[in-house]
Amino acid sequence: MEKKVSLRNAVFCVLLVALVVFMTTFIGMAGWMKSQVYEEAKEAGSTGYPELDEVISYFDNLYVGEFDKDEIYKYLIAGYIAGTGDKYAQYYDDEGFAELHQDLNGEMQGIGVSVIYNADYKAIEIIDVFNDSPAMAAGVEVGDLIVFVGADRESVAEMGYDAALKKLQGTAGTTADFVVLRGDDYGTEIEFSVERDSIKEQTVSSRICSLDATVGIIKISSFDSATVGQFKDAVESLKEDGAEKLIFDVRNNPGGELNSICSILDYLLPEGPIMKAVDKNGEEEARTSDASELDMPMAVLTNSNTASAAELFSCALKDYEKAVLVGTVTYGKGCMQTIFPLSTGGGLSITTAMYYPPFSDNYDGVGVTPNIEVELSGDAASKSLYKLTDEEDTQLCAAVKALSENAASD
Repeated sequence: MEKKVSLRNAVFCVLLVALVVFMTTFIGMAGWMKSQVYEEAKEAGSTGYPELDEVISYFDNLYVGEFDKDEIYKYLIAGYIAGTGDKYAQYYDDEGFAELHQDLNGEMQGIGVSVIYNADYKAIEIIDVFNDSPAMAAGVEVGDLIVFVGADRESVAEMGYDAALKKLQGTAGTTADFVVLRGDDYGTEIEFSVERDSIKEQTVSSRICSLDATVGIIKISSFDSATVGQFKDAVESLKEDGAEKLIFDVRNNPGGELNSICSILDYLLPEGPIMKAVDKNGEEEARTSDASELDMPMAVLTNSNTASAAELFSCALKDYEKAVLVGTVTYGKGCMQTIFPLSTGGGLSITTAMYYPPFSDNYDGVGVTPNIEVELSGDAASKSLYKLTDEEDTQLCAAVKALSENAASD
């Protein structure tokens, strides 16, 4: 007897056949495309990672969208670096590599100020004006609040600190337009139009302590090639102003260049070792100090953001008992990086050695413990270090007291 096929089943069978044909065709085409792409990947050369070669070829030959290969290579490099576990390694493109060289040489382009964010006024606050800078020549002062930037007077409060700061920055020869508030209750508004220039970065500032006129304070923000001369000038200037004791403030100092820190320690320390670096093969490179030294009572202020070369500075002075360390345990970065230029442009910084202070163990991951551990008081801890008065700064007060007591015991 002849069986009848329902319309529903007939449609289902047709769809099933169509689906099978489609899947067979798709799988077949995918196999053909894979073969073609794989052959092209082999012909194009190998990255050393077959799967990556295939991925690159698929996107090169089949992806319907557009992409920037240069941008992709940056991500590949960043991924490789992340995979190594070297948390201090960094890739620099051409522009970033040029900026790095400028930083290490103590050079910068701009108007010549150091700034912080003022949360109360949602403004950019000037905390330092560099000597012989365009900003100084124009009359910009420490304490000024930048509230508008650009010729179109964009509000810092509305655009945000980072965006406003980027607009304030620029290359030599261009103009920075901004408006500051100054005076009692910041009631005076002043407009500036300052031509940016190439300037030497000020990494060292100095002054006489208001708590004790015999104590000079030297703040070191980082260590670069310009720091050495600025540091020695600061010491001599403070001595001329009557300073008999010195406090070195390296709180929030992230470190810097090895030659810079070794030159400064050579200036401060007696004859003997400064540091040694040990590479992956166990080979050592040592730096030493000559017989001349700075013979003054010293203290060093540290905190958890004191890192790398700033830790070496602190630990070396502690090892030689040249200075008393006051503050909190430092960051704990006892390794050094080497910067390599890349043949295609840009550069790479990777960790190449562990370094050791004169007589202590390596402190990587541990930090340097002060002789006198002191936290900032509650009120002081909520303020920027740059805005603390000497009386409010409990760590500075403890350092002044320690120097006074040591002088009395001598």
